[in-house]
Amino acid sequence: MKVILLAGGFGTRLGEYTDVVPKPMIEIGGKPVLLHIMNIYARFGHNEFYVALGYKSEVIKKFFINYKEIDSNLSIDLKKEDIEFYENKMMSWNINLIDTGINTMTGGRVKRMKEFIGDETFMLTYGDGLSNIDIDSLIKFHRSHGKMITVSAVRPPARFGELELDDNKVKSFEEKPQLQRGWINGGFFVVEPKFLDFIDDDNTLLEREPIEKATKEGELMAYKHEGFWQCMDNKRDLELLQKLWKTGAPWI
Repeated sequence: MKVILLAGGFGTRLGEYTDVVPKPMIEIGGKPVLLHIMNIYARFGHNEFYVALGYKSEVIKKFFINYKEIDSNLSIDLKKEDIEFYENKMMSWNINLIDTGINTMTGGRVKRMKEFIGDETFMLTYGDGLSNIDIDSLIKFHRSHGKMITVSAVRPPARFGELELDDNKVKSFEEKPQLQRGWINGGFFVVEPKFLDFIDDDNTLLEREPIEKATKEGELMAYKHEGFWQCMDNKRDLELLQKLWKTGAPWI
């Protein structure tokens, strides 16, 4: 199943880092958070990635173009201009880096992936959230209910879009409410391609009209994840993830 990663935002709340690199390229344990997220999916056998680029897209492109050289031991013969790799550490991933516009909103970035998605069910998540979510169970749940979209509901800090649930059915989707009562949007979506028809253009926020419409039509279901989940929204979040990495990263 194809995996779409939203990696084009400005990451303004991490400005001291994102002045240099896009947020998904901020490192935890010496590796970009984007790579950590991809590993979450790859552990369950999903290694066909479509990365929706925007702000500082060239940084992400250069990283993957040079990944083999960066992550391998090698011998360089300067006279012959020859490079020999001591071992092949490359992962069997198919990574597609797609420019989706500098100012495009989250919904617009997903819409621009339509030609790559085709008529297949796909997975989607943000480029700043880590979890020990069971991807196999998530997909199994999605297939069991037959609805258009599944969102992973998690229980994190009280500052994100809140989901009101009736069993596993989403009754309301409120983006960043003042009061928190329980479950919130943790990303890690499974989506049917017809959902893209709910997205108008580049100015559409995924979390507003498209998901709100799916909710009203009874097409949004929630997979309840009780385990670890943490986003990297600000410096405090980043420092927490870096600390967790040193003590045994719970998303691995």
